[in-house]
Amino acid sequence: MNRKTNPLSPHLVSFNDPEGTLKVVKQAVLELWEVINALTSLRPPKRERFRVTIFGSARIQSDSAIYQDVKWLATQLTQMQCDIVTGGGPGLMTAANEGSVAADPQDQTRSIGIRIDLEVEQETNPFVEEVFSHRTFFSRLHQFVLISNAFIIMPGGIGTTLEALMVWQLLQVRHLDPIPLIMVGPMWRDLVTWATQYMIQGKTPLADPRDLTIPHCVDTVIEAIEIIEKAQQQWLINE
Repeated sequence: MNRKTNPLSPHLVSFNDPEGTLKVVKQAVLELWEVINALTSLRPPKRERFRVTIFGSARIQSDSAIYQDVKWLATQLTQMQCDIVTGGGPGLMTAANEGSVAADPQDQTRSIGIRIDLEVEQETNPFVEEVFSHRTFFSRLHQFVLISNAFIIMPGGIGTTLEALMVWQLLQVRHLDPIPLIMVGPMWRDLVTWATQYMIQGKTPLADPRDLTIPHCVDTVIEAIEIIEKAQQQWLINE
């Protein structure tokens, strides 16, 4: 019986054949991405507690008003029996993890940090109870998406903006089930205003007007909590 031979099999390609070697590598990478795509279609089972991810600047110091706001926000959410998820680093990430731990002396909820390896290494803040580490922003963002039931975006820089826009885009294309994306503060309201001006009101619309209604833009963390309360209640009903 004649067996069909794969012409790109690494057993049949010599390293002295650069073109053939490149074809093998390309095929292997494509097949690896197929495996990754299959795995990303899996969803974890429903968790015991509602999980809220809080994104925000790593540069904010503990003596600032916004640090105290985020700490209070995480405290209130923890008392609502929510797990708190952050990037696990300094600044507002520390504020959120600190608020979570302070409100949970019986250790009934989790304070989670999802870290990224950077050249300028940032240590995991001391209030993280469960830590995950990633080498790429892509896999890290994917874990945030997999384990979160809501996102709160506090003021931040390029990294926070990347996280906010990624979640927004996944909600837009329905690769993520509808969950709250809450943006706190004027910088995010201004971002949505900018998007409306340049993506909707131009001569050729670049987005659907409904896409601009996905983020909940609020001025205070109290308003964010009100949105989370409603989402958590619905989540419990659907449990």
